[in-house]
Amino acid sequence: MYGTLARLLVLGCFGAFVLALPVRAADDAGEAAGHLLAAEAALKDKDYLRVSSEYREAAASSQRAEVARRATLVSFNFGFRDDALASAERWLELEPDSDQALFFVARLKLRSGDVRAARKHFRTLIERGEEPADKRLFSLMQVMGEEDPEDADRLMRALARPYADSKYANYAVAAMALAAEDAAHAKKRAARVIELDPEWLQPKLLYARALLLSGEQEQAIDYTARIIGDDPDPDPNARMELAIMMISAGRDDDALSQVNQVLLENPSRVDALRLMAIINFRQEHYDAAWDDFEDVLASRRYTMEALYYLARIADIREQTDRAIRLYAQVDEGQYAVVSRRRASALVAFQNDDPDEAMDLLDRFAEKNSEFAIDMVLARAQLLQSLERYDEALVEYDRFVAYRPESEGAVLGRAELLLRMDRLEDAIAEYRDAVKRWPDSAMSLNALGYTLADRTEEYREAEKLIRKALKLNPDSPAIIDSWGWVLYRLGRHEEALVALERAYEGLPDPEIAAHIVEVLAALGRHDEALAFLETSEEKTPDDELLRDVRERVFPGTP
Repeated sequence: MYGTLARLLVLGCFGAFVLALPVRAADDAGEAAGHLLAAEAALKDKDYLRVSSEYREAAASSQRAEVARRATLVSFNFGFRDDALASAERWLELEPDSDQALFFVARLKLRSGDVRAARKHFRTLIERGEEPADKRLFSLMQVMGEEDPEDADRLMRALARPYADSKYANYAVAAMALAAEDAAHAKKRAARVIELDPEWLQPKLLYARALLLSGEQEQAIDYTARIIGDDPDPDPNARMELAIMMISAGRDDDALSQVNQVLLENPSRVDALRLMAIINFRQEHYDAAWDDFEDVLASRRYTMEALYYLARIADIREQTDRAIRLYAQVDEGQYAVVSRRRASALVAFQNDDPDEAMDLLDRFAEKNSEFAIDMVLARAQLLQSLERYDEALVEYDRFVAYRPESEGAVLGRAELLLRMDRLEDAIAEYRDAVKRWPDSAMSLNALGYTLADRTEEYREAEKLIRKALKLNPDSPAIIDSWGWVLYRLGRHEEALVALERAYEGLPDPEIAAHIVEVLAALGRHDEALAFLETSEEKTPDDELLRDVRERVFPGTP
């Protein structure tokens, strides 16, 4: 072992450039070499699923652990869990003492939902080496935080059982319970850690976060404020935590005062500067936020986040070329995909260069294999926006083949079919989504709204949307659908109440168009026209508003 499990966590970092390595099929003979060559050809064709499966076959037929290791990383990077697990198990078979191989098998078992098998492998891993097992368990939090929260919570509780009196094990359980939104258990375990080590600050802050999660916002803020007030030399981390809680409560000015205090006492705290920059951005103080994020960028910490926010500010200021350059530099982390998508949209629509926009996505996929499949979806969505529907459908089909469990992609494909006037196909796709995700408000609403808007199946639409509302009663999109089906059923007064509530939560032009239509149906034409004109001022080029004007007020300018 590397001495601590934390060292294993860097494995995910070098997966990003694994495909830049030469395939080197000559290193293997016969069947394995053939699969490696086939993988190389598939990569040139951007057939990522075949790349993964060919690597898996190469691992199965090769006697070299290095081939299995490379196959594991390729499939893991692309997100093809089953291939990755098969290759990792082969790697472990060929190299049974490899902690790296065991780590990947354990993590992939967890990712596949096999918590029992994951527990067995992780337990073996944490019991190896010289470092105390409870500390190695503690270091697993980072990895488990990237997996399904409920499965990770179950796993961590099971792994921690032998260490009931360990502050590290109890803290790890508390953190996973918090991630799984089990605030009560998180508070219980955090309290136990505080009992075991009253001087340790982190469990106290975790306890405060659990209070926040359970809806006790003011109690969480007061609890954290007392930690600061009771300490003659308060830890700046407590002030930072308090500032974040205040932001969540909408108290940005109070949060800023806490951050300023941290910077006054510790001018080199880049995390405090970063938080101040975010607060300034939230408050639309863009000049101050720009200066702050440039200082963060100069520190060489939080680089991707700073570039992203600088790009956002340039974008808001309509400095298109600068925004594109900044977005294009965000090539890793949580903002990489959204940045590349926004950069490509700006190139396509502001700079009127769709081909360069597509190339921007393709080049990013080639250099960053962990985002390659995300770029397939990005291509589909950009092509759809460009009204190149047939090409978009090809990309959607590719993405759904790669990610069949992606509800959003299935619904996106159905929406594209609607735009292509393939109503029956779209409805069939929506029905399939409802069968696969029967308790998803998103799928229920998509099918219900489509039936209400495009067919006369109003009663079925009503049932679907009613169920969606029970699952997500505060969603403006679902409330809008409810208003629209009420309108279709002739219940115009009820429809208007629902639509106005939806618009209050989401002032979207589609909802505005619905309100105009309902007001007109109620005979309130002057109000309808006034509301339409106000909405057009906000979004003058919206097609839905243009359509409702042509239908409801034909001949008006």
